[in-house]
Amino acid sequence: MFYLFLKRILVGPALRVLFRPWTRGLENVPAEGGAIIAANHLSFIDSIFVPLAVPRPVVYLAKHEYFTKPGPVGRAQRLFFQMTNQLPMDRSGGSASEGALRAGLDVLRGGNLLGIYPEGTRSLDGRLHRGRTGVARLALAAGVPVIPTALIGTDAVQPKGRTIPRVRRVGVVFGEPIDVSHHADGEADRHALRSATDESMYEIMRLSGQEYVDTYTVSQRPRLLTETEPAGESSGT
Repeated sequence: MFYLFLKRILVGPALRVLFRPWTRGLENVPAEGGAIIAANHLSFIDSIFVPLAVPRPVVYLAKHEYFTKPGPVGRAQRLFFQMTNQLPMDRSGGSASEGALRAGLDVLRGGNLLGIYPEGTRSLDGRLHRGRTGVARLALAAGVPVIPTALIGTDAVQPKGRTIPRVRRVGVVFGEPIDVSHHADGEADRHALRSATDESMYEIMRLSGQEYVDTYTVSQRPRLLTETEPAGESSGT
């Protein structure tokens, strides 16, 4: 109820007036049943514009740091994420990440939409980076399609390091559903997971028009953070 209240009454109308978001390919999002909305990730506000475009609620896997900040601001943030259908995603690997994937699987098996950023974190250089195979694992395990999705212009609204968003027009493009089951042949080994993930990333690249680089975003972060700092500042400031 809080999710719908935010979208339809409290926040949604104001966002539509300010950012005038445009949408293409909305007919590719199924009206019912589970599906994964797999999108590029350019800005903190990406998770606002996809749910704004889709009539159905979208549950997101959000990094667990959003749920663990101390103090009154941290508690308010945690409550907001919980009440807007966000699930904590521990990206440290191992059993912690497995728990988040199981929660995502429950969402899909319940016939709901799950939003995922296959890159794992925001791109700092505007390019599309190699996708992690969790999106393929979930799609194959739940037997649901992947909806490749491109966010356009959100990096201009709120780039990394900017607190107050700029008013810019943004777009969301939904591609045709991808059935990744043909990659598995009855068993989802690591090669099948990589092939299925790469197929989804190729479609996201095609829809977004981004340059693709076959490296994980995380591996580029130290260099990119240094390169994007203002002159005279260091990464420790």
